[in-house]
Amino acid sequence: MVHLVQGAVVLSKDAPVTLQTVRVPDPGPGEALVDILTSGVCHTDLHYKQGGISDDFPFLLGHEATGVVSAVGPDVSNVAPGDRVVLNWRAVCGTCRACAKGQPQYCFNTANATQKMTLEDGTPLTPALGIGAFIDKTLVAAGQCTKVDADVDPAAVGLLGCGVMAGIGAAINTGGVKRGDSVAVIGCGGVGSAAVAGAALAGATTIIAVDRDPRKLATARKLGATHTVDSASEDAVAAIRGLTGGFGADVVIDAVGRPETYRQAFYARDLAGTVVLVGVPAPEMLLELPLLDVFGRGGSLKSSWYGDCLPSRDIPMLIELYKQGRLDLDTFVSERITINDIDAAFTRMGQGSVLRSVVELQARPQTDLSSP
Repeated sequence: MVHLVQGAVVLSKDAPVTLQTVRVPDPGPGEALVDILTSGVCHTDLHYKQGGISDDFPFLLGHEATGVVSAVGPDVSNVAPGDRVVLNWRAVCGTCRACAKGQPQYCFNTANATQKMTLEDGTPLTPALGIGAFIDKTLVAAGQCTKVDADVDPAAVGLLGCGVMAGIGAAINTGGVKRGDSVAVIGCGGVGSAAVAGAALAGATTIIAVDRDPRKLATARKLGATHTVDSASEDAVAAIRGLTGGFGADVVIDAVGRPETYRQAFYARDLAGTVVLVGVPAPEMLLELPLLDVFGRGGSLKSSWYGDCLPSRDIPMLIELYKQGRLDLDTFVSERITINDIDAAFTRMGQGSVLRSVVELQARPQTDLSSP
């Protein structure tokens, strides 16, 4: 059976997001069909729209999602119809080089659905990060579904599917923040604010939030920052050093992903400290650093892929902390919107007025015109 549902699609580079009728097949072996409840509007979706990820248009946008499994294919055992799930883009294979070394958080062969979702005329769609969640129903690999409790706000926990997990994981998993550490986070959008929250969860005692927007700095305070630096009026490196006894922070997280912010992170860390790059650079960006400084300052320069998370382990753990009141996911939900408001949400994202806009799919009438 094929399900005919509405999805948010960008047909070509920088084209507006439009609602299109999408053909979604029933799940095959290893696949799951998921009714989407909510999906966050992430910078990655904007990168897809702008052609910054690939040129495999048309794209079905959306990936930070919570949903309910409606059907599963043969041999699927991790989820069943009726399960509430958060979707992730790291469905580990269990057999690649990373998995074989006991490092599934780096899985090099993550799974997506085998079957294609298409437009009505049969044109194959490329789902964002293998998910495509701005749609009433989506088809994913069953391993992309992490079963969660149904008694939590789907808009809040769905953000663990990408941005919030990326930030928290950059601090805890990649940066290895420990009790008593000093941490600086450069860039306090959704991912950077999540890194602040992750540093607080890990027990850092000095957490310095750096941004040019006072609104974002205020939110970072709410999420656990002990100090803030307005880099529009202060030298970020000097300020971070001044707040850490003149030495620099143990861990500095670049949540922007530009050469100038990376250089700030590099020089704002203590000797033998750690730099974590979690902001995604543009393809044309180049970094120049004196090699002697790279050697002489020691420590670690790391990149964080999806917060180096293991979704089956980390998503349920963070949701439990949310339920206990120890992790404030609600603050990340700046607004709840309809599927017709995605382009406007991209504009507000660029203006810095939101951490996350969340599309609520269950808030609109849905018509599934299934066909055999």
